[in-house]
Amino acid sequence: VQLQAFGGGLVQAGGSLRLSCAASGRTTSRYAVGWFRQAPGKERQFVAAISRSGGSTYYGDSVEGRFTISRDNAKNMVYLQMNSLKPEDTAVYYCAADRTSVGPIEAEYAYWGQGTLVTVSS
Repeated sequence: VQLQAFGGGLVQAGGSLRLSCAASGRTTSRYAVGWFRQAPGKERQFVAAISRSGGSTYYGDSVEGRFTISRDNAKNMVYLQMNSLKPEDTAVYYCAADRTSVGPIEAEYAYWGQGTLVTVSS
């Protein structure tokens, strides 16, 4: 499966942004999908993940209550709605997929897309 993340941009603190992850090559419903982010000079960090059916979701502590992950398997799309953005949310955001794993461990995801940059100004 090929993944492409898009929707990043510049937003003021307190604002919202929705990222999208488009999948091609295989039916998205076969894969759990996760979002990760990497800020300059920092390690990549787990943001959120969603099971193949969308029935289960998981969030990193720093985004719990502000971000929402969802999916539309009919459109082969996964979304990350980001609200109440903070400057510390500034990072390159990546989507990743795997047939069996869902959760915060990036090494368990077999497929990765190119990232999209989110910049939150104070």
